[in-house]
Amino acid sequence: MLREGKRIRTRFLDVRFSVSPFPHPGKSRIGLIVPKAKHSAVERNKLKRRLRELARTVLIPGKPSHDIVLIARATTYDATFELLRLDIDRIGHELQPGNES
Repeated sequence: MLREGKRIRTRFLDVRFSVSPFPHPGKSRIGLIVPKAKHSAVERNKLKRRLRELARTVLIPGKPSHDIVLIARATTYDATFELLRLDIDRIGHELQPGNES
């Protein structure tokens, strides 16, 4: 999956996505890759919860089905929830039909 589909790079995330085999909208699958980057399990889980919630509320609703892998960079740990939301909003815009380049 990581080598297939298209790629989007944002300030804090590298994203790979492709059309999902599920034909129904809202049936997207989200994968998360969060590096250890000398951070504790608590910090990694907090980052994963933030990314999962943003993906659930921003990327999935009302959009075509995609398989999406969000790859966090080491600098993502320092990002606020609002900055992560801006990155996810940009990704959501790119995933809309007609915006995929």
